[in-house]
Amino acid sequence: MADPYSTLGVAKTASDAEIKSAYRKLAKELHPDKNKDNPKASEKFSDVTKAYDLLSDKAKRAQYDRGEIDGDGNPAMLFGYGGGGGFRGDPRGQDGFGGFGNESADFGDIFEGLFGGRGGGGGGPFGGFGGRSAPPQKGANVAYRLSVSFIDAATQAPQRITLADGSTIDLKLPAGVETGTQMRLAGKGQPGPGGTGDGIVTITVKDHPFYVREGANIRLDLPVTLNEAVKGAKIKVPTVDGPVMLSIPAGSSSGKVMRLKGKGFSQKSGGRGDQLVRLMVDLPADDAALIKLLSDWTDPRDVRAELGV
Repeated sequence: MADPYSTLGVAKTASDAEIKSAYRKLAKELHPDKNKDNPKASEKFSDVTKAYDLLSDKAKRAQYDRGEIDGDGNPAMLFGYGGGGGFRGDPRGQDGFGGFGNESADFGDIFEGLFGGRGGGGGGPFGGFGGRSAPPQKGANVAYRLSVSFIDAATQAPQRITLADGSTIDLKLPAGVETGTQMRLAGKGQPGPGGTGDGIVTITVKDHPFYVREGANIRLDLPVTLNEAVKGAKIKVPTVDGPVMLSIPAGSSSGKVMRLKGKGFSQKSGGRGDQLVRLMVDLPADDAALIKLLSDWTDPRDVRAELGV
């Protein structure tokens, strides 16, 4: 039953942010994927995760600080906890309860507070022992982080993750997955007297070199030549599902947006978003033939009239 503060290397006055920062640093150093030849690292990784699981829960942290539970989250023994507060012989020879001085102690109230009441176990101040005792504590949850490519997230491609015990499991990404999405792996945590805890997977979706996510839609800036924009063309366009052919209307300007339905991210409500393709006319620099071609032609339109200039 290690002290969770010592396990994370933080003071008891540490803030939530300090505790989280300490956990992230240790979890990164001790993760089994990086310590395959060091079995002790997996054990330390589990200890660090268990300590963070307790201290990140405000209620549990307060219980631990008050001495009501131990470092494993189990109810602490009332007498003898911490080495100083148990039954002690009174050096003055009074009552054998030196820790309470001359005051009377209502142990019924004490055990009622710890174990949920007096009922069920026969009369007397220790009746709570025969009735409602604290339920066995489940094992600690284990935190995992999974980095997913942009395309895999959009198409919900299966992912494989390595667990703390070295085993692997294949995951199906949920609809609408995004950075911060969490998945619960039932029974993939630490064992405990009340059952096994869960694995909690937090997902990070990586950025893409040319796709940009906008909700369930994906935006792509597509370079087109002057010929393709003026005359129109059928061109190949990349999507997260693979290339498709797109018809560019003749006379298309830079900034024109075309829609490819169902080529975006999956949605929690069902279906998928779209891919929005913004045409960007790409002119060659210092092209003598193009300059000569346009030397006798001028566009007579006032294209900036709406801007008031």
